[in-house]
Amino acid sequence: MTTATATAVARPAARRRPSAAKGRVTVNVVMVAMILYFLLPFWWLLVASTKDNDALFTTAALWFRSPGSFFTNLQQLFTYSDGEYLRWMGNTAVYAGVSGVGATAVATCAGYAFAKYRFPGRNLLFSSLLGAIMVPATALAIPTYLLLSKVALTNTMWAVILPSLLNPFGVYLVRVYVQESLPDELLEAARVDGAGELRVLFSVALPTLKPALVTVLLFSMVGTWNNFFLPLVMLNNDKLFPLTVGLTSWYQGAMVQSGANALFSLVVVGSLVAVLPLIVAFLLLQRYWRGGLTVGSLK
Repeated sequence: MTTATATAVARPAARRRPSAAKGRVTVNVVMVAMILYFLLPFWWLLVASTKDNDALFTTAALWFRSPGSFFTNLQQLFTYSDGEYLRWMGNTAVYAGVSGVGATAVATCAGYAFAKYRFPGRNLLFSSLLGAIMVPATALAIPTYLLLSKVALTNTMWAVILPSLLNPFGVYLVRVYVQESLPDELLEAARVDGAGELRVLFSVALPTLKPALVTVLLFSMVGTWNNFFLPLVMLNNDKLFPLTVGLTSWYQGAMVQSGANALFSLVVVGSLVAVLPLIVAFLLLQRYWRGGLTVGSLK
């Protein structure tokens, strides 16, 4: 190859390098902007937790006031109104735990059945399920209230737990995972060895489905933990409130009384404490969560 030819070949590559580097810089800038966008509210929450009620409105919004005030706010949070916050946190843990486990069990059975069994109306039912994913949960709150009021379950824990057991997206996720990761030959081999359908499900299918189950469990628990409108509609006893409704009642009380009870700082610290269990759950279960989400993306 002559020098002129080598130079001609090298020129396009040289022209491509600046554009490729420019593209990487653009991607990095966008990623940094997105990180700041998502972390800024949490940073404000952390900073505001170090301020008392007056400092929230008189100091810099994005910088600390007095780190020692954080522990004072925590003490007031856990002791205010005879430990009302701890009761709300316990309620939220019950709602999220029972609903998460129950929704995972229902989604597992339904998704496995849709993926591995043939029965009349299967496609129609699954299409209806996909349609249910598009319906906002808030649109179903009032009909659900009317339904549960007929059986005297409103203003009870079951009014929050029972509707949360239905997770159409979880059923869809389990079905996709079963189709992609659980071959029919494996199930047939277990049946030939004399295993019944329940034995096949619990001994063969469930160990393989662990990433999908953890993913559905995490989504269901987070959804119930953050649920606001459903318990707001279903409950009127403050002893049954979850954290979302309880903290809102504190905030509304502070607004009505113009902050006379200094509840704004408690609402901020309470919101921070309410977020921490979700962060821990994501950190502990993120490897299963990623595995469950990527199943079915490649053949």
